[in-house]
Amino acid sequence: MPDPVRVVPIVAPNPGPFTLEGTNTWIVGENPALVIDPGPALESHVKAVHARAGRIEAILLTHHHADHDFAARALSEASGALVLAFDPRNGERRLQDGSSVTAGSVRLIAVHTPGHTNDHAAFLEPESRALFTGDAVLGRGTSVIDPPEGDLELYVRSLRRMLALEPEALHPGHGPVVPDARAKLLEYLAHRELRERQVLAALEEGPQSTEALVRRIYRDYPKDLHAAAGRTVLAHLLKLANDGRVAREGAEPEARFVLLHQRATTEG
Repeated sequence: MPDPVRVVPIVAPNPGPFTLEGTNTWIVGENPALVIDPGPALESHVKAVHARAGRIEAILLTHHHADHDFAARALSEASGALVLAFDPRNGERRLQDGSSVTAGSVRLIAVHTPGHTNDHAAFLEPESRALFTGDAVLGRGTSVIDPPEGDLELYVRSLRRMLALEPEALHPGHGPVVPDARAKLLEYLAHRELRERQVLAALEEGPQSTEALVRRIYRDYPKDLHAAAGRTVLAHLLKLANDGRVAREGAEPEARFVLLHQRATTEG
């Protein structure tokens, strides 16, 4: 039986309401190692990751957001390792869906998981079935889907694809390791279905703005989270519009959304 793969988290010192304790940088393997999401451009974090990783074979990005990728160049320059991403920028190398990245005896499989961003990726370690999920699945709470960069229809497809991989544990971009991957992914899918039902139920009472929907659906949540919640509600509305179930009336910021069957009844 092979030895278990070394997986070491280094949490960046950038805590906040959306980053939780901070961004998780994952070191996988040892001499050489693979580094997933080098994190924000903080010198202390780059030094901590480099020191703990030792020799780095490659740096992998789940997506291009500042709290995940800004340290990539500094870590690459310090280690000599290439940076790999689905949407390569500034000298990075392109990842392909299903491609393998190896470091010594360790192998990770790149899986395109768009939705949080179009370039989002997860990485599967096939021996342990560990899945590194970036911001697609968090260790606590749910991920923000922010249009136009975020796309809820693609996101739900990505959740289902990750579920089909049959991972054992999830290693998220923020928050603790999730030991029961299947339960968490099913929870995420159920949560998105719940939010869609809540949006539709609210619209049954008549046309409403995104802000009005947020006040209703997130009334028990802190108000400082309402702006981000509004982006995800908009993502639900855009998905429903694409499904032919709702329509937008008017222009921002006064735009409201209406159920198509209600508008057809009114116009008829």
